[in-house]
Amino acid sequence: MTAYDAIVLAGGAAKRLGGADKPGVRVGGRSLLDRVLAACAGAGTTVVVGGRRPTLRPVTWTREVPVGGGPLAALGAGVRHTTAEHVLVLSADLPFLGAATVGALLDAAGEGSREGALCTDPSGRDQPLVAVYRAEPLRRELALVATEHGSLAGLPLRLLTTELDLARVEAGPLDSFDCDTWEDIATARARIREHGTVLDEWITAVKNELGIDLDVDTGLLLDLARDVAHGVARPAAPLTTFLVGYAAARASSGDGPEAAADAVAEAVRKAAALALRWEAEAGTANEADPQ
Repeated sequence: MTAYDAIVLAGGAAKRLGGADKPGVRVGGRSLLDRVLAACAGAGTTVVVGGRRPTLRPVTWTREVPVGGGPLAALGAGVRHTTAEHVLVLSADLPFLGAATVGALLDAAGEGSREGALCTDPSGRDQPLVAVYRAEPLRRELALVATEHGSLAGLPLRLLTTELDLARVEAGPLDSFDCDTWEDIATARARIREHGTVLDEWITAVKNELGIDLDVDTGLLLDLARDVAHGVARPAAPLTTFLVGYAAARASSGDGPEAAADAVAEAVRKAAALALRWEAEAGTANEADPQ
């Protein structure tokens, strides 16, 4: 994947939220800001333009001048702290932005002589705060706009984007969903609890909370829990999965995430085989011992 830095715009007055600290509002137990930071975890440097607050991973903090000067001023402040050839620019209120969309933007921005790529939402509207820009033309256009208008404060983003040759990337149905109102927040909170998404949302939240960078086959763990609950006893299921995790951590101590994932798979295999043997014995528990 193309190397990149990221700028996350986390300022603004959030007037439609009654002045609430929008980046700190939680969806699925995680702040909106942390959810966006998870989507750009591959950035070399991540700059957050806004007031300092706790985050689950380290970032560089800065503020626009003047404070409250709008997204163009915030972008101008953030780009000063980046060095990569490509800069990912995101707003801090995108609860469902995924790494796949970030990758698609980076790929599109790296094609030919393009000066960047931005997402379009399902209605076809450009989303300049879900975008990747080449750093050199981005800095050039910001400087030209500032010279023409005296500063970047209070200016619309279209003054920048209309001057750049940008590819368009169709966002997924939820990737460009942003939270401007409490109704939007309620919608986002309801979506993560839907049957098809709640498990992935919960596992991701737990991994972020615990600082775990590990991809495992959750299907294997669920199958193990089912087999143990059926063949041994229901309370044994969560205890067994805990022991599997402990055994995998011990077996892969000092190794990378891939080795840890392999260790989980091997521990699951052993525990599942034991559960099946246990269940098989239960079927003959009342039979006479042939020996």
